[in-house]
Amino acid sequence: MKNHLIIGDPISHSLSPKIHNYWFKENNIDGNYEKLSLKENEIEPIIKKIKSKEIFGMNITVPFKQTVIPFLESQSDIATKTNSVNTIFNKDGKIHGDNTDVYGFEKSIKNNQISLEGKSVLIFGAGGVVPSIIFALINLNVKKIFVSNRTLKNAELLKKKFDIIQIVQWGTIVNCDLYINSTSAGLKEGDSLGLNFNNLNQSKIFYDVIYNPSKTTFLSEAEKNGHKIINGREMFLYQAQKAFDLWHNLLPDVDGKLIKYLFND
Repeated sequence: MKNHLIIGDPISHSLSPKIHNYWFKENNIDGNYEKLSLKENEIEPIIKKIKSKEIFGMNITVPFKQTVIPFLESQSDIATKTNSVNTIFNKDGKIHGDNTDVYGFEKSIKNNQISLEGKSVLIFGAGGVVPSIIFALINLNVKKIFVSNRTLKNAELLKKKFDIIQIVQWGTIVNCDLYINSTSAGLKEGDSLGLNFNNLNQSKIFYDVIYNPSKTTFLSEAEKNGHKIINGREMFLYQAQKAFDLWHNLLPDVDGKLIKYLFND
C-alpha cells in the first residue's frame, strides 16, 4: 500500500485525507492518506521516510511550508522561486519538494471568471502560502500587490523576494479590487481580523484561503456589505489534484460528485 500523509499544526480541520482517499478508491489505487499534527523538531524523521518510500507522498500545511525545505534533496523551480513547499515525494531516489498552491490559486481565480489584469490586491498575512499567492498574482498580471502583516519583519522578508509588493501598516485598508485573508483567523468560529472595511466605496472581491469553515467572519461580513466572496475551496481542490498527479501521474476528476461528498452540497 502507498502511504500518504499531511503534516501541520493545527491539522484537525484538513479535508486532505478525505479527498485523496476518495481518489484512491475512484482510480483503483492501493493507497492510504492520513493527517498528523506534529511540532517542528519532529519533522526531519518523518520527511526521511519519503526516501525509503515508507511514506509515498506527503503534503505540508501551516506552519511548515518553509520549515521542511532544509530536509529536501531537490525541489521544483516553482518551489525554489516561492520558497514554499506543500508537496513532497520520492523523485529519482531523492526527497523532492514541489508547490501546487500556485496552480490551485490560479485555477480558483480563473474558474470564478475573474480577470485581475491591471488590478490591485491587498493580502492580509505573510505566512507560508503568501509567496505562492503573490507568484500566482504576478502570473495573472496584477498591477499592484499590497501586503499587511501584524509582524512587520515577516512582510519585509517577502519584500526582499518580491520587489512588486508594497507593505502597508496593519489596520490600514488600501482601496483595492481584491482583498485576501491568508491568515488562520477564521479557522475557529468567531475569529476575526479585527479590521474595518466600512469605507470601501464600491463592490470588491473578498477571498479567504480557508475552506473549512466555508464562510469565515471575514467573508460573512464582506457578504453583508454587498461584496463578492470566494473561499479557499477551489484552491484546496486544485492544489490537491495537482499533488495527486505529481504522485501518481494521473489527474483525478474534480466534479460535482466529489464536491457533494466533501462538502455535503
